[in-house]
Amino acid sequence: MTSRRPIQIAVVGAAECDRSIATLAEETGRLIAEAGAVLITGGRGGVMEAASRGARSCGGIAVGILPGPDDGQANPYLSVLLPTDLGIARNALVVRAASAVIAIAGGFGTLSEIAMALKEGIPVVALRTWQARSPAGQELPVYPAASAGEAVALALRLSQPAG
Repeated sequence: MTSRRPIQIAVVGAAECDRSIATLAEETGRLIAEAGAVLITGGRGGVMEAASRGARSCGGIAVGILPGPDDGQANPYLSVLLPTDLGIARNALVVRAASAVIAIAGGFGTLSEIAMALKEGIPVVALRTWQARSPAGQELPVYPAASAGEAVALALRLSQPAG
């Protein structure tokens, strides 16, 4: 008998955010967990902490791939902590661990994760974050969402194998 592993969805965003972004991230994390998916984040504060809090509020799994060598920067809502000592290079691990990425607001670190996901062919759903255009002005394959519910529904759909 083969068991299917759960879908893993990354939520990326800044380590500091305002209340409205935190509320959006928390709802996103909760909806991911309610769908039976595993939440992957960079494990720190801000968007990452809020999404983790949301996932854990309903018994979900929140994995934090941390930039430092220990769990000193980990938010308190993580189920699994993975210290890497890779600094910002850990962003590549966050992206590669997921079948889809939901980007919420964020700064240049979030932009790097969006770019890495696009380079690797991992779908990106955008919630109040960077606009996706190439230097030539072409639209990039980033899926805009107006709400946490829409973002999670898109990420789940895009995580399904084709066919």
